[in-house]
Amino acid sequence: MSLPVSLASLILVTSPMAEPFEGNKAGEGREVEGVKLRWCPPGTFTMGSPADEPERRPGEDRVEVKLTKGFWAGQFEVTQGQWKRIVGEFPDKKPTGEWGLGDDVPVYWVNYAEANDFCDKLTAKARRAGSLTAGEAFRLPTEAQWEYACRAGTTTIFSTGNALSSTQANFLGSTPFNGAAAGPDVNKAVAGGRYPANAWGLHDMHGNIYEWCRDWYHATLPGGTDPDLTNAKDTAQKNRTGDTSRCRRGGAWTDPGKFIRTAFRLRYEPERRSDHIGFRVVLVEE
Repeated sequence: MSLPVSLASLILVTSPMAEPFEGNKAGEGREVEGVKLRWCPPGTFTMGSPADEPERRPGEDRVEVKLTKGFWAGQFEVTQGQWKRIVGEFPDKKPTGEWGLGDDVPVYWVNYAEANDFCDKLTAKARRAGSLTAGEAFRLPTEAQWEYACRAGTTTIFSTGNALSSTQANFLGSTPFNGAAAGPDVNKAVAGGRYPANAWGLHDMHGNIYEWCRDWYHATLPGGTDPDLTNAKDTAQKNRTGDTSRCRRGGAWTDPGKFIRTAFRLRYEPERRSDHIGFRVVLVEE
């Protein structure tokens, strides 16, 4: 039996509509399955550091990057509480008070595969709940996405300017950068939100813990349009043992100020874990 026209119309009008993927402006907020996100719009930027930047290292030579698709970046690094809720048990050593403990403190002691597994499980949960469409997924950021989100439109050494003290980020405050005042050494990871966000509302892009990126580590930065070196293992730079590494970004509570710079990049073998390496998610359209 067919429904009356008026009732059928009412059902069509009141059915939930899929939320558009794109944000309206940089830094706009969204939340999916308890993960707070900020919108990073499509755009172009200069990746890397200029030749006269203090303490710059090999591999930071500037390249121009164009990102044709916007993405949502985690407002905070993935927390221990989120890990327990999405995955369950910690993968290796349980976080301790010595290195930072609490549901709002970033998770660490996770290797690259385990960070990817979190992204997959979070994606599946959100799709089952109807929070995401089949074409949307959580991932680790590419190196280009990470630096773009960290800069948030800035061209300075840090998203906060050209100097940095430990009142602005969690690092070894006894070794401030570029003339900033010395500050305290916290000596462990802390909950997100303790330090100011960048212009797009992202916290702890500088310091707290290192963050895994998708890319295999290469001797030079990837430039061009939508660079993604996730599968480029054959061209990745080898270390002394002949192994290849993934990229990590952002510096950590263990580091002096010179390692917290936006352009600073390090390698790390994907099987390894550490007390100061975790990750941040991005939400993308596949």
